[in-house]
Amino acid sequence: MQKQTNSYGQLLPDQVDRISSLFDAHLGLLADARELYRERAALERDYATKLKQLAKKASEKKNKNELLLVLGDDKAVYTESVIQQNTLNHAYSEILSSMSSSAQDHINLAEAWSQITESLKAVERRNDDYKKKQVQFFSTILAGRDKIYAERIKSKQKYDADCAEVEIHRQKQSGHDRHAERSARQYDLQRLDMLNSKNIYIISTATANSVKTKFYTEDLPNLEDSFQELQTRLVMDFVGVMREAQNIQLSHQNISKDRLTAVIAALIGVQPDKDQALFAERNIHPFSLPNDWAFEPCSNHYDTGDICIDSGPKVLLQNKLARSRAKLRELNHVLGKKRTDAEKYHDMLTACATDNTPGDMDDAMNSYLDAAHEVTALSTSACVLNSEINMIAEVLGGDEGGSSPHVFKSSAFSIPTTCGYCKVSIWGLSKQGKTCKSCGLSVHSKCELNVPAECSNVHGDYKASEILQSPSSAVSISESRSSVSTSSRKTPIPSSSVPHNTSLHVEETHRLARAIFDFAASSSFELNVTEGTVVRVVEEDDGSGWVKVADSDGEKGLVPATYLEDVDGWPLEKSEPSQRDSQQASGIYVRALYDYRAQEPGELTINEGDLVELSSGTNGGQNYADGWWEGFSRDGKKGIFPSNYVNSA
Repeated sequence: MQKQTNSYGQLLPDQVDRISSLFDAHLGLLADARELYRERAALERDYATKLKQLAKKASEKKNKNELLLVLGDDKAVYTESVIQQNTLNHAYSEILSSMSSSAQDHINLAEAWSQITESLKAVERRNDDYKKKQVQFFSTILAGRDKIYAERIKSKQKYDADCAEVEIHRQKQSGHDRHAERSARQYDLQRLDMLNSKNIYIISTATANSVKTKFYTEDLPNLEDSFQELQTRLVMDFVGVMREAQNIQLSHQNISKDRLTAVIAALIGVQPDKDQALFAERNIHPFSLPNDWAFEPCSNHYDTGDICIDSGPKVLLQNKLARSRAKLRELNHVLGKKRTDAEKYHDMLTACATDNTPGDMDDAMNSYLDAAHEVTALSTSACVLNSEINMIAEVLGGDEGGSSPHVFKSSAFSIPTTCGYCKVSIWGLSKQGKTCKSCGLSVHSKCELNVPAECSNVHGDYKASEILQSPSSAVSISESRSSVSTSSRKTPIPSSSVPHNTSLHVEETHRLARAIFDFAASSSFELNVTEGTVVRVVEEDDGSGWVKVADSDGEKGLVPATYLEDVDGWPLEKSEPSQRDSQQASGIYVRALYDYRAQEPGELTINEGDLVELSSGTNGGQNYADGWWEGFSRDGKKGIFPSNYVNSA
């Protein structure tokens, strides 16, 4: 198939709908002509007088639709001279004129006209299929573009939401409750999520801009040129059938030879390039690419449009860069093969057009269109990957991370497993996490890109990521290990291994310890003690270096284990549930839906079916925190628990 001189893709950017309407008009012309010859065959069997009526009817229909045929718009401003410049319209007018002049009965031609009708029907059906395929492909690439646009908007919304969450956690961090360490930890995690969201948003913005440019400079022009080639083939097929019809009539109507010769001359004079140039000339209008998108800072969080390359976000960028490059290498191989296929099928189309073999032409056309569509889709993917690679590589400036990436595969975890990155448990049978095939490191799927490319390639030899260890955080290692984000606790995971506690009252014993140094609490989780103060050890050191104690006023908190020494010879003190705690009960009960085992000091272990009485006060009960309530177990112990593990009793 020869390249069009007047390319729609160059002259008429972003006018697929109008070009499609033009194609429909040509198909409509085929339908009109087919109907014309079908009715003519019937009329020739009856009376020649009806032939003139039919020609008149067809002429009126042509006059009604000729603006669509010539200019693609039935409401365009035109002059008759413009319409006459269209070679196809002129040729069809000559056909109608010849039919009006040849009003003699030619009943013997009825069967010949029936064959012409079938040929037109075949051309119409074939080209209608081509048109549907093109329209469907246009919808596909449009949907692909809009999906990337939507991903940009979604990443923007995610970034805004994370910014809002950062501000909420920052405000919580300034409070003075005993869970401020948790708030500090959650603030660091949320800030990291916000920075990652920001980077993804910036990348998605650049990607959307790249895809947009490709869409308007490559995809649409290629689609329009493909439409133009199909239109040329449609016109030429139509002209071929019409020439055949006229030749049949000429061979049987020597009387009408002169008129038919004129019609043939008009059909021979059909020049799709000329008609397309006229159509393009009348539809050209100023066009420019839509403006690029830019980073939009959150309204309630100050930020800039620069990609964050702090240690945590940089790891994600490095991993994303490596992954994008690997994907691009694979994609380029496939894309090159598909482009070769498209060129081969295009050459086949050209050869078929020269040999005039319709059957081979159909196969070659379908193969060419399929290959061209695949090339467009793959080149869009390559555009996305190149955009990501160029932006990330420029920002990293050569610091592309480790050279030994982990080889993660999806895994199911039948028992709780600690994530090597965020230290939160992974548990589920539906591939909720991933495990490195080389070293055995297990992480959440969402944490995969946050793990540095420092695989030891020795199974069992790996070190946990310390990216989340913030210098400003006072949270210990053990509490970091047990701290769980709100999002990871949204789906309760009942544990049938937790024994059901049937005791109504528990008497607790605690050893005594003496402070050997002064310690000033830096958060509400910690407790102020002075040298020589005797305290009760509520929870022993679990390896984190911190001990939870209670002073003589009943206040509880964490102090460093190295700041305490045993009180030799002091008797063990027995303590019962505080009467003050019972006085803080609200009288409102909830029932546990699942077992929950306390994961850190201050949390409450509950079993399925247990009744828990909520505490009172502005910071107690359901007012404790988002996703967490405070209450008393049946043995009088006070603590917090996930709100989605219970319902009203």
